[in-house]
Amino acid sequence: MNGLSKGIRKVEVALKWDPSPAGQPATDLDVVAATYLASDPYGDPAYVVHFDSRSPDGTIYLNRDSKDGKGFGWDEVLTVELERLDPRYARVVVGVVIQQRPGERTFVSVGNPSLRIREGYTDLAEDDFGGVLGATAATVAEFVRDGSTWDFHPGVQGFEDDPATFTVTMGRTRRA
Repeated sequence: MNGLSKGIRKVEVALKWDPSPAGQPATDLDVVAATYLASDPYGDPAYVVHFDSRSPDGTIYLNRDSKDGKGFGWDEVLTVELERLDPRYARVVVGVVIQQRPGERTFVSVGNPSLRIREGYTDLAEDDFGGVLGATAATVAEFVRDGSTWDFHPGVQGFEDDPATFTVTMGRTRRA
């Protein structure tokens, strides 16, 4: 980054998918975000934001939550206000989890999943989870504080963990 760059300041992570076919159990995907302290950027998350929660300071929150993919447009939307995040946090990792009720599901069984990460009107990344079809969850973005600015590291990485295990381990394998 040059001296004039403000880095990434506020991002929106949006997710959509098609509803399950008639007679089939609903498919429920969730966007989650985990924050990591500067003192332990690859350790356990300081906190995790998911459905029915938000960050303690209100800088990471869900704008929209769907349990079945029947929304119009984007079904799940998470906002991350990096410019307001306390300086003690050095990383934010964002992931997508497929709820495993009533049985195990992977991305191959989700109808037309789509991901968009944007800052303002600029799309930073888009993906269809085609590279992680056998996964039950995936990390989709990493934001790393570099001094006073935030850098964005895109990339979808699949996991085969249950949702609770994924939220604990999702930040351990991202790149520095």
